[in-house]
Amino acid sequence: MADDGARVQLLALTGICAERTILWEIEEVTDANCSLKCFLRDRLFLTVRHGVWAPICAALVLMALSASTAFAESCQTANELDEATRSALTNAALRDFGLIAKGDAASLRQSAIASLAAGFSDIEAKIKESQPALAGAKATARPPFVLVAEGAAAIPRAEFFCGVFGSKGQTRDSAVFTLNNLPPGKYGVVILDAPTSKGPFTVSLILQQQGSDWKLGGLYIKGAQSAGHDSDWFATRAREFQTKGQKHNAWLYNLQAISLVSPLPFMSTAVTDKLYDDSQKSQPADFPADGKTADLAAGTATYKLTAIFPEVVGNDLDLIVRYQASDISNTNQAYQNNVAVMKVLLTKYPELRDAFAAVVVRAVDPSGRDYGTMLAMKDIK
Repeated sequence: MADDGARVQLLALTGICAERTILWEIEEVTDANCSLKCFLRDRLFLTVRHGVWAPICAALVLMALSASTAFAESCQTANELDEATRSALTNAALRDFGLIAKGDAASLRQSAIASLAAGFSDIEAKIKESQPALAGAKATARPPFVLVAEGAAAIPRAEFFCGVFGSKGQTRDSAVFTLNNLPPGKYGVVILDAPTSKGPFTVSLILQQQGSDWKLGGLYIKGAQSAGHDSDWFATRAREFQTKGQKHNAWLYNLQAISLVSPLPFMSTAVTDKLYDDSQKSQPADFPADGKTADLAAGTATYKLTAIFPEVVGNDLDLIVRYQASDISNTNQAYQNNVAVMKVLLTKYPELRDAFAAVVVRAVDPSGRDYGTMLAMKDIK
């Protein structure tokens, strides 16, 4: 396999570094979905011991991996792009933003790649939802990235490591993009910051190069605040909750901080990595997460919780709870079960009352249909 050749280079370089009295802990990759680059990010940088040669060794390994033919993905940061490419990307993104701000979905569709234009309803819905906030807004572009996916077929898990990485992982200007089933091509990523009367927004555009044009391939629009607060505020509150021993609140607020600071769901930075590490440290074992359910006993019944997460509803931060239900056709019974889940949850975790304005419980049947109940925190006795 191609990865084997790159691993040989990696092990050879780590041997040289070991001779310089730097200890490298090389671990086998156990995740089948984790490529050698993923291995490098998640293992190598975290296990280099402090020493004069550590940054040099890390740089040597990165150079070896970058030069390897094992990977069909490459990334260029704004500093590595020529002025013409940077300008073309930024101008295309600002052009599309102008259409979004005006609510002109029809014109935006004409500048999209064929596969996106063929199914444009989701994009139209995003534009319609955000247009009242973005109308009249002036956007500024962050430094763009260019992602190049080579080959003749879609890459099941494409990973792009952009910028300079240090011995501890990502640096201030680096980024990692992870996309599934990415077709070959050259893609531009442009993130726009748009201050509005309803708070700051980020509008992120994925552009694909077709000839001399950059066509819209994806659109992500997000508010950068929840209930009037930004990511730093939620991260600070999470640390305060952790200090108080309220680990459930700490974990939930860290989730909100990560959501707000990430303009794209498939992008990570030094900031998101730090928040993710904090979240992992505070993740409670008795909450559902990563596909695992959690049991909540209420009298003679036991409810299998499938998800607990924060969500902004209006100007409030509410707690969303989902659980498995065999049948929701009897709405009166479903309502009673939902209220029972609320009461038992708050009895078991009273700290949640300090962090959320309301609780929304959703009973989800095997077909995926759900029945939801919302109560203000003060009304749950």
